[in-house]
Amino acid sequence: MKEQLLQKIKDRTAIVGVVGLGYVGLPLAVEKAKAGYKTIGFDIQDQKVDMVNRGQNYIGDIIDGELQQVVASGKLSATKDFSFISKVDCVAICVPTPLDRYYQPDISYVENSTKDIAKYLHKGMLIVLESTTYPGTTEKVIKPILEETGLKDGRDFYLAFSPERVDPGNKLYNTKNTPKVVGGTTPDSTQVAAELYRSVLEGEVFEVSSPAVAEMEKILENTFRNINIALANEMAIICNKMGIDVWEVIEAAKTKPYGFMAFYPGPGVGGHCIPIDPYYLTWKVREYDYHTRLIEIAGEINNYMPEYVVERSMKILNQYRKALNGAKVFVLGVAYKQDIDDIRQSPALKVIEHLEKQGAQVIYNDPYVPRFEHSNKKYTSSPITQQNLQDADLVIITTQHTSYDYEFIVEHSKVLFDTKNATRNVKQNRDKIIKL
Repeated sequence: MKEQLLQKIKDRTAIVGVVGLGYVGLPLAVEKAKAGYKTIGFDIQDQKVDMVNRGQNYIGDIIDGELQQVVASGKLSATKDFSFISKVDCVAICVPTPLDRYYQPDISYVENSTKDIAKYLHKGMLIVLESTTYPGTTEKVIKPILEETGLKDGRDFYLAFSPERVDPGNKLYNTKNTPKVVGGTTPDSTQVAAELYRSVLEGEVFEVSSPAVAEMEKILENTFRNINIALANEMAIICNKMGIDVWEVIEAAKTKPYGFMAFYPGPGVGGHCIPIDPYYLTWKVREYDYHTRLIEIAGEINNYMPEYVVERSMKILNQYRKALNGAKVFVLGVAYKQDIDDIRQSPALKVIEHLEKQGAQVIYNDPYVPRFEHSNKKYTSSPITQQNLQDADLVIITTQHTSYDYEFIVEHSKVLFDTKNATRNVKQNRDKIIKL
């Protein structure tokens, strides 16, 4: 049975499925289709299914023409009908794994997707979970659901975990060339999953001994970043109190060729990974009577940064004998990182929320986010005009979009609070700039 599936993978006759057509799933589906596999994308949202079937792209990291080509060729199609799972040989689960209001993992999307797959599970099938989750999910949550069908893991089907690695807006690394980690519940499962990925991706496929190792590896990646960003943020707070430029400090530290990796402060952390994934581990290890002090403190520091930006804004306005209550504030950038349209967990949204709670009149601009809704309030992007800049009592840069004309922004602002060091190359009017 294994040899038959490996042969299908080798000669590209395997039919592959991807459950969840978001930032992870759709790029993966496109790459599988480009590699020559007939690919079926599954999603519960009508709009996504319809857009894919029209060849209409909604993910920034996908080249429009590539999506159109694989759809037109018949290699990629999308559906809400999970009965088509019965036709696929391999399926990847790429659904959201958010936190609930108590910062506990919500794996309901994973569980529901697995139940949908289980209805049509058949012998010789490969199932790979890509959604980030806590160690043990693949073997203790997904495996039992699949085995309720009477089919047995390692005998009748193959099960593995391979964590998604997506960095929206990254010009160098994407789904195709980023190295992949794969851990199966059995050696055969690892082998089959690894061969599928090797046939699709250009990046190295690294095999580990179990799904739990792969699950923990993903948590480590993002916890590492979360903790180091928290250190940079705390250094920014300390340097401000001491009258030292934290950005110059980091540039100086970068000159060391070993033992230092540069991380940068900002208004907080955002996206689908860094603000969320560490809490999967802090929740899980409670079963083992351990408290993740360092991870939780890092989370507290990063979560505090939007409030800190507003506190600094108050002090900046006070220097100009202006109260934040009633002040006009122009926020530049609401995406969680530069040059993308993703606002998930964006700290800029929290900055706006805190500003408005203090009575500020807030407008924003983001060339990638023309409108959004947050806390039941709708916002529309305002243009960066000379008038809008001059009318603002304070301009705050919360996202460092490369399309911004920072010389123009600084020139026409009364005072500018730069939380991203975006104005580092501005030569004129530097007396108007206050950095984080």
